[in-house]
Amino acid sequence: MRTEKNRVWNANGEIDLEEASAGVKRKILSYTDELMIVENHFAKGAVGALHHHPHTQITYVVKGQFEFTIDGEKRIVNPGDSMLKKDEVEHGCVCLKEGILLDIFTPMREDFV
Repeated sequence: MRTEKNRVWNANGEIDLEEASAGVKRKILSYTDELMIVENHFAKGAVGALHHHPHTQITYVVKGQFEFTIDGEKRIVNPGDSMLKKDEVEHGCVCLKEGILLDIFTPMREDFV
């Protein structure tokens, strides 16, 4: 199942994983025009290529370990850590240990639906 905009109840187990890139799958959990939450599953070694977009994004590390680059600065992040990426700031990551990232976007990512 795909999540629909403005749906109130969204059971994670009923939402399909979609291929995002090599070694990365995602679930769009909930969204409105103003806000979106996305669960990203990374295989060890998978890369979230450096990119930027016109959305403010907060990423929360649920599981695993990642090397993130944000605005040219690199850091290793672990479960419980979070990162803020303001709109148009270049960012990307490499998965060091299989993991899950939770991304929150404002406004929602139209290119994801």
